[in-house]
Amino acid sequence: MKLRDLVYKLYARRVEDRLDHTRVPKHIGVILDGNRRWARASGGTAEQGHQAGAEKIQELLGWCAETDVEVVTLWLLSTDNLTRPENELLPLVGIIEDTVRDLASDGRWRVHHVGQLDLLPGRTQQVLKEAEEQAGEVDGILVNVAVGYGGRQEITDAVRSLLSDRAARGASLGRLAEELTVEDISEHLYTRGQPDPDLVIRTSGEQRLSGFMLWQSAHSEYYFCEVFWPAFRKVDFLRALRDYAARNRRYGG
Repeated sequence: MKLRDLVYKLYARRVEDRLDHTRVPKHIGVILDGNRRWARASGGTAEQGHQAGAEKIQELLGWCAETDVEVVTLWLLSTDNLTRPENELLPLVGIIEDTVRDLASDGRWRVHHVGQLDLLPGRTQQVLKEAEEQAGEVDGILVNVAVGYGGRQEITDAVRSLLSDRAARGASLGRLAEELTVEDISEHLYTRGQPDPDLVIRTSGEQRLSGFMLWQSAHSEYYFCEVFWPAFRKVDFLRALRDYAARNRRYGG
């Protein structure tokens, strides 16, 4: 083992030992950013970057299991990503399909899709449906796979679903406008029934949400990490948890 690796392991253990497990976030959202830039920096292809990023996911979930996290939302493919050139998009979609299959067959995670299925290729839709059926009742961390996901689209879909539901019950638009509550819309989100994310992590140094969980993250804490996603280490994860634990969440009070 190299000296640098030994020092890193000792430092990671020190951070973990000092972590306050009573203040660990229950739901973490992760924007897995920087796969292509990591690949360029290492002389690889975009596909190799996406593959390296996919392989990092199981590591992350293992770290989450060790620290009592209950829900993890992984943004794997945005609605904006769907406009990428076909020669890049198709390999990426294939990697995502393999990743979702692996998560479902692992036996430790519950898998739930968040996003708009209709925007995705038929094969991808089938993979996501089968993953939910296979791992939807597993007694483990709930893993939301955000594929074909956009925050504005989610809110639009939620409002559309709410209107359709109330119309089917015979409610008028005027009555709905008078009685509408925040909870009504929350009940029609892709993540209905789940706790909102306590912590949102974004890698690669970008400091914006880019539309990730716009509704649910109203009171979330954000942690922006400089490293590209494939290079994300356990110590980076532990630092995010340590930073979160040190914050005073006042919720506007």
